[in-house]
Amino acid sequence: MLPQRQIRGDQDARTIVVYQAYSPAVADPALRANRFVPPFSFNRMTWIKPSFLWLMHRSGWAQKSSQERILAVRIIRQGWEEALSRAVLTTADPEAVAHAAVHVQWDPERSLRGTALNHYSIQVGIGRSLIGRFAEEWVVDLTDITARARKIATLAQTGQSAKAKRLLPPERVYPVPQDIARPLGIDA
Repeated sequence: MLPQRQIRGDQDARTIVVYQAYSPAVADPALRANRFVPPFSFNRMTWIKPSFLWLMHRSGWAQKSSQERILAVRIIRQGWEEALSRAVLTTADPEAVAHAAVHVQWDPERSLRGTALNHYSIQVGIGRSLIGRFAEEWVVDLTDITARARKIATLAQTGQSAKAKRLLPPERVYPVPQDIARPLGIDA
């Protein structure tokens, strides 16, 4: 049985990929600049998710309104771990949540077909106090993976799950330092 709460993601020695879904009006300028620029909002929390399948569930495989474009956002591990170290669980004391720079919540991970699984996926909300650093210092690359997401969805919907699974991004357990993992309920 898998541990209930681990971070799984596409990663290398320097970076981790998180996913976000946007409207074309936000995605296109960001992709042209290879960083977030207006009309991306620097004045509200932005949620990042290292689980591709969880974001596919959330965005309806890039079909929901204002979520038609799927971006793979490669960020430096140092920034990712800073965000986690400053995070408070959304289930914590409301006063602590209200003042936290970063919010974390755990939602059931999803299968290729969208079924809730028996383990959880992390969602990380970067607050206004860190959004500038996220956009300017942590993000090293933006890639539009909408076509890939839609191809995976079509394969899964037409009974070609094996082919669909081969197109999924590689996700493995991200080793979170214990002092960061413990307060967020991340399993060792």
